[in-house]
Amino acid sequence: MSSTTTQSSAAGPAKRKPVPRYSPRAGWTVLSAGFRPFFLLGAIFAAVAVLLWLPVYHGELTLQTAFAPRDWHVHEMLYGYLPAVITGFLLTAIPNWTGRLPLQGAPLATLALVWLAGRLAVTFSADTGWLAALLIDASFLVLVALAALREIIAGRNWRNLNVVALLTLLLAGNVAFHLEAHVGGAADYSIRIGIAVVILLISLIGGRVTPSFTRNWLVREQPGRLPQPFNKVDMAIVAFSALTLVLWVVLPVSRISGAALLLAGVLHLVRLARWAGDRTVKEKLLLVLHVGYFFVPLGFLLTSAAAFELIPASAGIHAWMVGGAGVMTLAVMTRASLGHTGQPLTASLSTQGIYLAALFAVAARIAASLLPDWSDPLLHLAALGWATAFLGFALGYGPTLLARGKPH
Repeated sequence: MSSTTTQSSAAGPAKRKPVPRYSPRAGWTVLSAGFRPFFLLGAIFAAVAVLLWLPVYHGELTLQTAFAPRDWHVHEMLYGYLPAVITGFLLTAIPNWTGRLPLQGAPLATLALVWLAGRLAVTFSADTGWLAALLIDASFLVLVALAALREIIAGRNWRNLNVVALLTLLLAGNVAFHLEAHVGGAADYSIRIGIAVVILLISLIGGRVTPSFTRNWLVREQPGRLPQPFNKVDMAIVAFSALTLVLWVVLPVSRISGAALLLAGVLHLVRLARWAGDRTVKEKLLLVLHVGYFFVPLGFLLTSAAAFELIPASAGIHAWMVGGAGVMTLAVMTRASLGHTGQPLTASLSTQGIYLAALFAVAARIAASLLPDWSDPLLHLAALGWATAFLGFALGYGPTLLARGKPH
């Protein structure tokens, strides 16, 4: 994302502020902007955590965690990898929303170290204790939410307080996860809370950036039919989705939840159809945003079927998490890394390979849920695709994130 496009998409095109420049600093380039450390760390961790999960799942490796093996995997994807990428995006976008200078240097390094400490504390919580793991792990989202709140208040950017509210809900879900796992032996409601917050973040932020970036490119490269901007229709769909997800958190298996989830899925398909995604085939950096967002309605539809007990719940959950969250985060990370390092906003062949690997992963993971007889080989293929995508990002974009230069 370039600076101007980050602003116009997330904060809305009506109120533009002067985009701040990064303050000159003599330290490491990686600490000059939030997207640099958090996109790189998040990508590496996303790949390594899934590669670790397979031997853990098969009982070939034991982690020193207080969580059950499945809960460790779910927690580290939902409350480990995703908050890192969300933080990288927000620390880069908020200065454009508020007109203030971004977080850099020692404060940024502190945030990154706290995030890393959380990953270690959770993974070795059998030794450190569950309460210590909770406090260390939760402190990251506390600091991120406070930093975002400070900047939004200082910049009087009230319209984006909803992002802070969602961060706070994600924090609450994380705390609840630790408590549920400790008291009951396994997490349940807190998993659905985290998933619901992530889907709402994608619906809100992805629902702004996708039509905004598409419009900017089409006006310049391919005049004609343009996407509908974020308006009252979108607000109504996001609001209905929020109510539906609350219902799903409380009643994941019921006819009422199933009907609401079905309607939400149809509404998101209608929303996606309004964004002229079919006109972005020439530029894969744009097309992937539309493809990634498609997994939001698909997740609603599959989760609806699960609410009626027609298919396993994991099919819809992984459509949302591997597809919606995974593909959309890669789409945002590649675009932001290019735009904020002064590179052309176009997807190279290697970047397109990253996208294809991620799409292969989500197809294999959904299939593993729907085809239990083939679940084991499909799980391995999904893990391979996921790790290839995120390690591919780390290897291809890492040199640029660590020091100024062009992605490989």
